[in-house]
Amino acid sequence: MRAGVALGSNLGDSLANLSAARCAIAGIPGVLQPGVASAIYETEPVGCEPGAPSFLNAVIEFGYNGDPLQLFKDLRKIEVALGRPTEHQRNVSRPIDIDLLYCGNTVMNTDELTLPHPLIAGRRFVLQPLADVAPDLVLPGYDKSVRELLASAPQSATVVRSHLEWEVR
Repeated sequence: MRAGVALGSNLGDSLANLSAARCAIAGIPGVLQPGVASAIYETEPVGCEPGAPSFLNAVIEFGYNGDPLQLFKDLRKIEVALGRPTEHQRNVSRPIDIDLLYCGNTVMNTDELTLPHPLIAGRRFVLQPLADVAPDLVLPGYDKSVRELLASAPQSATVVRSHLEWEVR
């Protein structure tokens, strides 16, 4: 099955943080290569503390042969390894944010994980890079493609394609 993951960072060397996360995700058991990656986008912080710096955001998609909940747990471990505290406030600046957007046609709603990600349709900073890698994808429970969701998403924040290029270590 194909899995999609959103990456974001606005503390430290954000480009290096995204690259390190991408590299670490490639090493998760069950992740199949090659994966695809969006461009990197610079985005205004949404709902963060006053004066928060801009984010760099991207989406990666890859084949995955495993349990979606285990993938979610492995992604959390990568966040911690890259400097995000295990107990963190919502919507604050952070060196890395990794969100599992979807995992095949899995629909899940538990205390730990909801798939597809429940806020995806309203987040232009996720939809824009997702449209780079899977514009025609229709997520489970939706009747519109990613491209159509992006076209109807609220203009809540500026999302600008960056000139920055991925570094994969």
